[in-house]
Amino acid sequence: MAQTFPPDLVQTQREWTRTYDALALQPFRTVLRRRLQRLSSRIARHPYWSAGSGRSPAARTELLRQARAAEAEQDQPRRSA
Repeated sequence: MAQTFPPDLVQTQREWTRTYDALALQPFRTVLRRRLQRLSSRIARHPYWSAGSGRSPAARTELLRQARAAEAEQDQPRRSA
């Protein structure tokens, strides 16, 4: 069963992923590196992790998976019913 993460934590992970991808394209952008550091800190210090959910690598992997899935869902064109 997949963990349920708070929407703000998933959103922060989505922003982290977008920033990381942008930094990969422009590796010497200090502003992107600093943003990535701020987002990493926000993710690591989020209250969710202290609520008994643990900081296991599996939980971080699941957070990343859910953030990527949300990003892919947003990028898909919407179908009319």
